[in-house]
Amino acid sequence: MNIVLYTQRVEIVKSYGERRDCADQNIAKFILACGFLPVPIPNVKEVAEKMVASMKPSGIIFTGGNSLVKYGGDAPERDETERYLLQQALEQKIPVYGFCRGMQSILDFYDCALQEVTGHVAVKHVIDGTWGKREVNSFHNQACLSVKDPVEVLAKTEDGVIEAIRIKGKKIIATMWHPERETEFQKTDMDLVRSLFGKLPV
Repeated sequence: MNIVLYTQRVEIVKSYGERRDCADQNIAKFILACGFLPVPIPNVKEVAEKMVASMKPSGIIFTGGNSLVKYGGDAPERDETERYLLQQALEQKIPVYGFCRGMQSILDFYDCALQEVTGHVAVKHVIDGTWGKREVNSFHNQACLSVKDPVEVLAKTEDGVIEAIRIKGKKIIATMWHPERETEFQKTDMDLVRSLFGKLPV
């Protein structure tokens, strides 16, 4: 089974003096349902470097959780690790899918600014664009309203928030919705990951 690496959020546990990497179990379940072996990456750049080199993943998923430090977040090690992973993915032509914070990380890499938005936390809303109309979940306070090359917009909400992007000429796609938070994983989300990471939809 081909490996897909996925990033994790940082939780700060002050009572233990620990900075813990963690992820919703549904992320691993979603990746497995897509036909890949899910392997979490710690927010330690040196370890991430060795994992990419030794495991030769079919893809990397940038997950949700933690704002970027420049937008008020407190996990600089995650910012550093994801920026490094994206650089390596570009150099080694490893496909990347990002969701929520993962999409924000990709946008920041390409110098596309985020801003505070309202009405996008714990709601469902309709998006429209390249893939047609669709209702998706939403769990974010920050969003992007305009992009620059090579970022291409694939979908927006009615209030102008960009909900899906891709990088022109690269196998990098991102969405603001969480595929793992659906009661039943959506076939459209699974097919997106399967096709991006080299496993045709089934």
